[in-house]
Amino acid sequence: MKALLIHGAGGGAWEWQCWQPAFAAGGLESEAIELEPAAEGLAATRYEDYLAQVSRAARGHHVLIGASLGALLALEAAARLDPIALVLINPVPPAPWHRLLPPRRFPAVIPWSRTASLEGTRRAMPDAEPEVVAFAASRWRDESGAVLAAAWSGRVFPPPKAPRLVLISEADEELPPAAMDRFARDIGAETWSLPELGHLSPLLGPNAASLAEGVARWLRARARSR
Repeated sequence: MKALLIHGAGGGAWEWQCWQPAFAAGGLESEAIELEPAAEGLAATRYEDYLAQVSRAARGHHVLIGASLGALLALEAAARLDPIALVLINPVPPAPWHRLLPPRRFPAVIPWSRTASLEGTRRAMPDAEPEVVAFAASRWRDESGAVLAAAWSGRVFPPPKAPRLVLISEADEELPPAAMDRFARDIGAETWSLPELGHLSPLLGPNAASLAEGVARWLRARARSR
């Protein structure tokens, strides 16, 4: 069984550095995609550009796992494919649940490579060690505002048929936990509530590896029951 790991906005494949060794130890292959801007640059990059990359990369993978924006991309790509299972970590919800998100406006290019701060990164993973916070803060890249505007406007697609697991950080300051919970329950997904964790904690916090091990066990159980 092989999983495709899809990072969130402004991030990269490095976000999965705790998950991939845990998956390998559990006998699961994984590949972490690095989303690339359009040839014309970030200002010209659209949501569909990322979706096309995920859809291409997903071929040959049995499981799609995404975080935040990556979870929305995984969900929409899965609607077109037939994965064994789908894991969504603090997902940006599609339509109509996007209406539960607070309104936001995005510039053409979000300059996170220059404006991301240690304090902002710490709020996203309050349980992480200082060196991990510093590492993540130094890795943020700029992002396309049009991509996030499209995600916030609500993506419309049929729900995938694969078993779905949604991980929800209860101390998430980026996305309302109540909105993610409502979305997960309405689509009949299994939910794992993660008390006191921030938006990035499931990926980079001190319990990230053990959480990945739990997800690996969940995936193996889904594969056996297929």
